Amino acid sequence: MKRKVVKIDEEKCNGCGVCIPNCPEGAIQINNGKARLVGESLCDGLGACVGHCPEGAITVENREADAYDERRVMENVFQEGEGVVVSHLKHLEEHQQHESLHKALEFLNERNLPAVLSSTPLSSRQYTHSSGCPGTRPVEFVRPSSGCSEAPNSGCRSELTQWPIQLHLISPIAPHFQGREVVLAADCVAYAMGDFHGDYLKGHALTIACPKLDEGQGRYLEKITALIEQAQIKTLTVLIMQVPCCQGLLRLAQVANSRSSRKVPLKSVVVSLRGEVLEEQWVPEKGIGNKD
Repeated sequence: MKRKVVKIDEEKCNGCGVCIPNCPEGAIQINNGKARLVGESLCDGLGACVGHCPEGAITVENREADAYDERRVMENVFQEGEGVVVSHLKHLEEHQQHESLHKALEFLNERNLPAVLSSTPLSSRQYTHSSGCPGTRPVEFVRPSSGCSEAPNSGCRSELTQWPIQLHLISPIAPHFQGREVVLAADCVAYAMGDFHGDYLKGHALTIACPKLDEGQGRYLEKITALIEQAQIKTLTVLIMQVPCCQGLLRLAQVANSRSSRKVPLKSVVVSLRGEVLEEQWVPEKGIGNKD
């Protein structure tokens, strides 16, 4: 398969070994005085080691390589102790590698890791100290009392309780999704509905997506499934517009719910182009249920 893998320039490498501790996956070792990639399946291609090479000998290239094997990587990481395990999970989280993260957590749960990792896959302190892009760093808000102010130009307070919200960017295992009621809204819904915050967002965690324009529908399915299985959400309310393409978002939620090891109550809300609620109903596993 063709994917990203690190490349080491032997001419530039001086064998200092600085890259070794910055590759907790164990993909790089010193051999005959040079850093070498000892296993393609151990390299995730994210390049965590690149910036640590003082000689600039490490780059990332896109080429034919063995598939990345997260479970094999975890065999190595697990031997290094809890600190390295946490570092590796944080590395996967910051790079939005949720499929690999899911496999890593499965591995850890099978080996009954300490409660700090087994009960809460990534602790809140790890999110607080995340060094990823500011636009994707998870943030939980403490909101003041809701309602609209009568003061001029003050408007209504937002009911948004966390960031990010785009489905590609959210982490299903973030603390603000754990055990919550979740709203999955098509991108256009909040613009069409004047009372979206008060009527549907209040008291809920939020994620948004466009089933027509967004790429990576398979990743969306993984994310929704993870919200159900790993975050143990209580309910999932899917708000879509009345246009046909929006039905794809509801179908993704239905498929995720049907494939999950646990099920959650799933509600469908269809909104008109003028922001009116045309239909609101609970959706059973095999189809549309009775209206509220």
